[in-house]
Amino acid sequence: MPELPEVEVVRAGLHPVVSGAVVTAVEVLDQRSLKRHRGPSDDFVDRLVGGTIDSAVRRGKFLWFPFEPVERHEQPLALVAHLGMSGQVLLRSRDAEPDRLMRIRLNVESPSLGPVRLAFVDQRIFGSMALDETVPTLDGRAAGFAGPRLLGSDVLAAGEATPGTTTATTTVGTDADPAAWVRRVPQQVSHIARDPLDPAFDEARVITRLLDRRTAVKRALLDQGLLSGVGNIYADESLWAARVHPEQPTESLSRARARVLLAEVRVVLLKALGEGGTSFDAQYVNVNGQSGYFSHSLAAYGQQGRPCPRCGTLIVREAFMNRSSHFCPRCQRVRTR
Repeated sequence: MPELPEVEVVRAGLHPVVSGAVVTAVEVLDQRSLKRHRGPSDDFVDRLVGGTIDSAVRRGKFLWFPFEPVERHEQPLALVAHLGMSGQVLLRSRDAEPDRLMRIRLNVESPSLGPVRLAFVDQRIFGSMALDETVPTLDGRAAGFAGPRLLGSDVLAAGEATPGTTTATTTVGTDADPAAWVRRVPQQVSHIARDPLDPAFDEARVITRLLDRRTAVKRALLDQGLLSGVGNIYADESLWAARVHPEQPTESLSRARARVLLAEVRVVLLKALGEGGTSFDAQYVNVNGQSGYFSHSLAAYGQQGRPCPRCGTLIVREAFMNRSSHFCPRCQRVRTR
């Protein structure tokens, strides 16, 4: 499943093209890709056509496009793209051959590129698109990342902000931005916690909630209501980097060790961003269909039977929640507090 780095790569690729773009035509090729839309496909099409996309925004693994329809809606709207297991949003020229697994096609008039096609492609159809009402963020801060640059870029442009909890640079819908959509989040995403790279991420509060859990630390990392953006791959990599066993009880962690773990989560996510995400097959690609190459840098995930890069002990793989955990049995022992 696409995780934070993969979705951020897609978001950053779409932002300069879709910001200010007018939707000129919409075609729903598979009704199953509207399963999260409240209403029929005609409603989805009619409200999109003629409207304007304001931006491309991401929180954790979730991507949305603040949207202004031709006819004003009671609440501000957003086009939410759930990528699911295999969803992709690809940029195509209008005259390009249709993608074989395209489920929804949006033609837009981009201020920067002119006529462009957005192709929502999904092999397994676990993903979807939906128009959703937005609600104000609880903390009054920007709802997510929105800007032309890839999160983690080492070059700041005017108006870009630096997160307070990481050395990464980012373009967000900054708190100084007067646009109403900046501080609004789709209802379908409002329950999702902020991710560790978010400038509004409250590390102290998250650590307190983490230590109050009575569960294994990897389960907590995957809980999108505690912190978002971390999936199975990056959880294994972060736990390996922090020398924490996936089954370490959360209540046994010290605050200092929890801080180290979150720091390693940030390092791993930023490194993956710099390499375009993790791709094992053609399903995880950017808006131009290109794969990331962080898979070549993995220390634990998928490395079972290979020497640990740190101590040489063979990495092991164990069943975990219908998936797998990968760790070094020597470096990552379950420890008492």
